[in-house]
Amino acid sequence: MTHTGGCHCGKVAYKAEGEISKVTQCNCSICSKRATLLWFVPRDKFELSTPESELSTYTFNKRQIQHKFCPTCGVAPFAFATNREGQPMAAINARTLDGVDPASLEIVPFDGRSL
Repeated sequence: MTHTGGCHCGKVAYKAEGEISKVTQCNCSICSKRATLLWFVPRDKFELSTPESELSTYTFNKRQIQHKFCPTCGVAPFAFATNREGQPMAAINARTLDGVDPASLEIVPFDGRSL
């Protein structure tokens, strides 16, 4: 199934391929402040409709995750990183998916503060 999503003002838009039934709720300093619910997809299943040069990027701590956000409205719809096997991934904030009710998804806690 193809899902679409983006930021609040519409400047950032994306598509992602996959089934979504559960999301990760990380308690790290950035995810907890953003109330992020993460859905992970392989990077080749994620298509950015907006030129990446038009997004802003925030990194912190170990600087391994590129948190992308809209410079106009400030919404952070996704991040890029690699998983433990070295595979490029997109971590999509499920709250930015069109037509997906986060309350309908299984939420799996993750202790990101301990990393």
